[in-house]
Amino acid sequence: MDVFCEKHVYSGSRQLRLVDGGGPCAGRVEILDQGSWGTICDDGWDLEDAHVVCRQLGCGGALDALKSAQLGQGSGPIWLDELNCGGKESHVWRCPSRGWGQHDCGHAEDAGVICSGFVRLAGGQGPCSGQVEVHSGEDWTPVSDGNFTLPTAQVICAELGCGKAVSVLGHVPFRESDGQVWAEEFRCKGEEPKLWSCPRVPCPGGACHHSGVAQVVCSVYAEVRLMTNGTSQCEGQVEMNISGRWRALCASHWTLANANVVCHQLGCGVAISTPRGPRFVEGGDQISTVRFHCSGAESILWMCPVTALGGFDCSHGNTAYVICSGNQTQALPQCNDSLSEPAGSAASEESALYCSDSRLLRLVDGGGHCAGRVEILDQGSWGTICDDGWDLDDARVVCRQLGCGEALNATRSAHFGAGSGPIWLDDLNCTGNESHLWRCPSRGWGRHDCRHKEDAGVICSEFVAFRMVSEDQQCARWLEVFYNGTWGSVCRSPMEDITVSIICRQLGCGDSGSLNSSVALREGSRPHWVDGIQCRKTDTSLWHCPSDFWNYNSCSPKEEAYISCAGRRPESCPTAAPCTDREKLRLRGGDTECSGRVEVWHSGSWGTVCDDSWSLAEAEVVCQQLGCGQALEAMQAAAFGPGNGSIWLDEVRCRGQESSLWDCALEPWGQSDCKHEEDAGVRCSGARTTLPPSTAGTRTTSNPLPGIFSLPGVLCLILGALLFLVLIILVTQLLRWRAERRALSSYEDVLAEAVYEELNYLVTQKEGLLGSPAPDQRIDAPGEDYDDAEEVPVLGVPLASQGREEEELPEKEDGIRPFQTGSFLNVSREEANPGEGEESPWLLQGEKGDPGYDDVELSVPGTSSVTFS
Repeated sequence: MDVFCEKHVYSGSRQLRLVDGGGPCAGRVEILDQGSWGTICDDGWDLEDAHVVCRQLGCGGALDALKSAQLGQGSGPIWLDELNCGGKESHVWRCPSRGWGQHDCGHAEDAGVICSGFVRLAGGQGPCSGQVEVHSGEDWTPVSDGNFTLPTAQVICAELGCGKAVSVLGHVPFRESDGQVWAEEFRCKGEEPKLWSCPRVPCPGGACHHSGVAQVVCSVYAEVRLMTNGTSQCEGQVEMNISGRWRALCASHWTLANANVVCHQLGCGVAISTPRGPRFVEGGDQISTVRFHCSGAESILWMCPVTALGGFDCSHGNTAYVICSGNQTQALPQCNDSLSEPAGSAASEESALYCSDSRLLRLVDGGGHCAGRVEILDQGSWGTICDDGWDLDDARVVCRQLGCGEALNATRSAHFGAGSGPIWLDDLNCTGNESHLWRCPSRGWGRHDCRHKEDAGVICSEFVAFRMVSEDQQCARWLEVFYNGTWGSVCRSPMEDITVSIICRQLGCGDSGSLNSSVALREGSRPHWVDGIQCRKTDTSLWHCPSDFWNYNSCSPKEEAYISCAGRRPESCPTAAPCTDREKLRLRGGDTECSGRVEVWHSGSWGTVCDDSWSLAEAEVVCQQLGCGQALEAMQAAAFGPGNGSIWLDEVRCRGQESSLWDCALEPWGQSDCKHEEDAGVRCSGARTTLPPSTAGTRTTSNPLPGIFSLPGVLCLILGALLFLVLIILVTQLLRWRAERRALSSYEDVLAEAVYEELNYLVTQKEGLLGSPAPDQRIDAPGEDYDDAEEVPVLGVPLASQGREEEELPEKEDGIRPFQTGSFLNVSREEANPGEGEESPWLLQGEKGDPGYDDVELSVPGTSSVTFS
């Protein structure tokens, strides 16, 4: 039987190994003695026995004790039976047993173990990146970053089958809160077969000096070189060591930005050109179609976004070639802003001089690096492009400059959302052959008459996405991939477990799954884009997995992949009901509802926000999103206490006007270099406003109006205004009724007084005619101290009996009292309009100055004169 992996421990003439387990720390237990490899019987075999085996091999602790030859039957003698280890023995053959070579078993009862392994990389994207942890036999313990070296990282990556170490990071916060570290320093030389074999030095006093835990990133894309005539220098064919084999890279998607990264990585200055043309290497299988999408600012090629899935047949030998500046970097000319390249020129074919340009190009908010809003970095600011004149020729330059294939669509009107910052270019008129977008004819750098609602975008042929298609099941579906502008099927051959695992994990459906070949054939026709997907342990995404080339008919309809994942997609809301962005944000640990540590819901759990770049602008967005008024303070350094769980967000950058924290610029979720001692918090000004449940029992999906009123507040305001108008109408009617009563009363008084005076006068006159007055009496002539009946006042004219009341009324600016305007009701009108130009509820009825009723105009018919004949 073939031995997949062996581990040996020498003790005199005896050796121990694990075989047929598919990894370095799992398999059937075998012991070498007297020149023969033999097995152990599973009678009494348990975790205590397995634990001794795992520790003896430097494989950490035992995860499972296997019986009944689960990993296959061995051969040769059966050395031990009825083992009864205590778990502390140094060698498995020192445990109590029936006796050496004494047994009553057959090989159908061979024992096996699955060990944890001595070292692992945890908390990263997959098993080949993360913080270094070793197994003490009881639990996993992180390794200090003090004196942790690259050779030690190389040993770890090799032991885990993860290629080579491409990054060693320190100052990384511990995943666990206790901060315990391994009490030894590893002094590997880089050639040891495993970390267990490396020399170790106890930390002074048992406490290792550290500023955090060591973190390692392994990759199959570890080394790159430029080869010419068998020698490596600063000019030549681009070759990369992929999974231990040197391969030339295809030129079909090779860009000057990629070349610039390679020159920088090799210490060869910057890229001058990437000459095209057929360049042959021995053996067509030595050419890799992996595509890198560098911006030009990366220091190492593997840091660029990479796509290995699909690609085109490059066996004709069209390989990437780079000429670097070497030590002539300072002699490179500066770029000319107004430079344009005519079609067919040498520059248009990317063989022109690569000037020392600090500008970078990217696509954002499109779901991938080959689709999105076009943005250019210049003078330290990312800006956009106006869509005036934007067409496929312009988009073609963008896609080729980014190594994203052909342009499928030139989007306009901020199709991928409005950007921010400057608008660098307008009225572009590319021919489609320029090497850089900013070398196309345009209105001029920074000159435009646009707004961000006109931002331009592109969709390139190399934009890829994938999905699972099903009518009812969330994590058991047909697998489809988007390529060249069309959704198509994925073929299932040979698709191993690790490939299915990566797909399920990327879809948020757990860490494992299986192919289902018993489902019925799908209806309809579609492309069958890709087959032969073979993911590796180092791959963290389906796009990193090698496969066959893109082909419209990669397989038959009966070979379409249907995947059933073991897990379920994480809940997008903290409750079962649909939720708003407000409900995915909360404050904890504060003294009011509107103060505390900021926590966000993501991937089925609450986590915190790192305080890097945390300012009042970010706090303002949080307060508005929660309906808590304005931000008073942006708190840092876990001012409301450290949280727990994941640190979901880091380097959040808001402008302060966003309606949701998710609308701000964010680093990728879950990627931070913080610890909970850096949790961000806020203190807001107001009390929280809540959203009422809808009639369906779920919460409304309408967001509050940021900074003004919530929807319930607006409704209450409208209802209050209506009630106020009704009250005004009632008051108006009451005042009108009272005015009429007062007017009628005044009229009756005036009439009575006039009649009384007239009668008195007539009596006096009659007395004068009948006899002379007394000597001390004076008879006045009519009209001197007496108003004739024609002068009886109507409403609005001062009456003697009301003089005191009129004197207390204020005069207007023109000196006219309210009663002089023709109606008693003018008093009420003036009181209802306290300031000129101010709107009042009275103005809601009729024209300004008209409260909605007619002035009371009363006349005194028949009283113009009273005569007596």
